[in-house]
Amino acid sequence: MNKKMIIVSALLSLSLLAACGNPEKNNHAAGHGETNNQAADNHGGHGAEEQPAPDKHKASFAFASGGARAKEETEVTIQITNADGTPVNDYEVNHEKLLHLIMVNHDLSYFAHIHPDFKGDGKFVVKTSFPAGGKYKAFADFKPAGGSSTTLSEWMDVEGKEGEHAAVTPDPKLVKVVGDKEITLALSSTKAKEEVTLTYDIRDAKTKQGIDSLEPYLGAVGHVVILSDDAGKYLHVHPLDEKATGPKAQFATSFPQSGIYKIWGQFQHKGDVITVPFVVEVK
Repeated sequence: MNKKMIIVSALLSLSLLAACGNPEKNNHAAGHGETNNQAADNHGGHGAEEQPAPDKHKASFAFASGGARAKEETEVTIQITNADGTPVNDYEVNHEKLLHLIMVNHDLSYFAHIHPDFKGDGKFVVKTSFPAGGKYKAFADFKPAGGSSTTLSEWMDVEGKEGEHAAVTPDPKLVKVVGDKEITLALSSTKAKEEVTLTYDIRDAKTKQGIDSLEPYLGAVGHVVILSDDAGKYLHVHPLDEKATGPKAQFATSFPQSGIYKIWGQFQHKGDVITVPFVVEVK
């Protein structure tokens, strides 16, 4: 299988299941998202870099009530249009969904991967809540019919007390325990612009036995979302072998430049979705 990753540039103005940060106040509660027209590679991954590119599509992100408060359910609307403002109404199903919405807060300590409902006229809607006030970045990931994978993103403001800001720092060991699972991550390379294979090893935390009964999550053994520490670089990577069942799951990608990146892997076992974060430094 071809493991090449085409990183497509994006214009950024400045992300689970059923859930969802940033520094200015109330000047981006709704706005036009950056259009990142992307070509998907053979294993389905794609990404966006903070570089100018011609706009083929646009997005506006808004709260139905005009604003959102921390810890209160709110409705988020994503309006997708062509460059001329006409609504985009035809989409291809991409890993069981028409649109994947990734949301993170200012220091990447919060992550959500949710799936809005398409209401027609280019509009997607979903209800969610935010754990604290502050800036959140939303990434709308979709594929227009007959087009390439596209990611549009925008910072949004949530009212309420902000959580503490923490630096995004590399993990000393790439081993995490999530619930009753122990997950280890190995990278074949940590150099920028080189092909890298991410290998997850998922085991029972107590017995250390490998778990070989992972269930399909959104049509695959797992999904990986990668963001640079400033949320300016975005990668959504799908597995090399979508039908794998564990204990190992592999993903191929490349990092666009050196820096700190946070990586979220998502897997499903016995009906529960496991989200495991790691932070790495790329040279």
